[in-house]
This record gives sequence, C-alpha cells and structure tokens, in this order.
Amino acid sequence: MNIERQEIRRREQIVSKEYGGILPHCEAFYIHSIHYSASRAQRAFGRLSEELLQGLSATFITASIHEALSHSAALSRYFWPSRNKGVAEARSFKLRRAFSLDDGSPLRNRKLRDALDHFDERLDEYLLTYDTGYFFPTPMIDNHELASDPSARIFKLVDPHAKRFVVLGEQFSFEHLAEETARISALAQLMGNTGRLLSTPSPRALDRPED
Repeated sequence: MNIERQEIRRREQIVSKEYGGILPHCEAFYIHSIHYSASRAQRAFGRLSEELLQGLSATFITASIHEALSHSAALSRYFWPSRNKGVAEARSFKLRRAFSLDDGSPLRNRKLRDALDHFDERLDEYLLTYDTGYFFPTPMIDNHELASDPSARIFKLVDPHAKRFVVLGEQFSFEHLAEETARISALAQLMGNTGRLLSTPSPRALDRPED
C-alpha cells in the first residue's frame, strides 16, 4: 500500500494534535516494544551477580553490561527521541506521562546513549586522540577509579561494586538505570494485559476529509 507523503503529513498532524502521538488501537505496539527493550535490559543487568559468582571472565561480564546499556539506549529513544518534533515529540511526551518519567530519569542520559550508538566512530576518534599511555584493549573487571589515571587508556571496564561502566575512558553509573528499566518493564507488562496505556487519549477518527 503506497500513501503519498502529503497524506502521511496530514495523518501525522491529526495523530499528534488529537491523540498525543499514538492512536488508541496502536498503543499496544508501543507497550510491547517498550517491554521488550526494558525486559532485555533488566535480564542483562540481572546476570551481573550470577556471572560474578560463577567467576566468569571479564569478557562475559562486560558483554552483559554492554548489552544491558544498549537495550537501555533503545528504550530511551521511545521517551526522548532523536527526532524530537511532530508525531515523535507528541508520542514521547505521552509515553513519559504514562510511565511517570521526567528529565531526572537516568534514561535521559544522551551522553551514554551516544557513546554506545556511535561506538565505532568514537573508537576511531579515541585512538586518533590518544597515541601514548597505558593501553588496555581487553575488557576489565576492576575499580572504576583506574579511569581517572590520565595515562590509562581503558577500552571497557566494569566496577561491579560501584556499579559503574567505563567505555573508552568515560565513566557511567548504571545503578539507577538498572532500577529504572526494571520499573518500566513491570509497568509495561501490566499495561500489556489490556494493551492500553495508563492515560487515555481523546477519541477521533482518521478518516479522510470530505472533498
């Protein structure tokens, strides 16, 4: 089915202005998509304690945290999209309201999101910038304060006690992020039982205007 761009824009305006960015019968799609990202992040975060007890390698442990943070970054875009205008802006506002999120949420950390989304580009720049020092190209489980050493070039490091992740020398806390993804996962699962968000939009049809 092909729809002209003009018709897409017309629908976008209606959905944005009258429905808060999401049609009632489409709410379930967002709910299940959010639950997928949140639950995957929650599970990956939850593996940290098990992997530490099992004595798994730093490669396995950092991979789990990186996976959790990547799913968290995907989750973040539903609430704070890169293209923050039109239907995306309206949709994100409605979802933040439904999931009780404000600008203080750890999910809003765009710096962490960009670090993971554009990792290859950041790696290029990092290696071009720092050509001297002590390089640690393999994943590490250690104290995050190692990254404070101006001569240390750390690729990836997880500090399980402080719940901090270091990637290309930058530190990020994931303690509150793990709590937030767990909360959103539980709430999305609850909403999934009905297929509706907690807030109800005003009804309006998407019929074409009469000629």
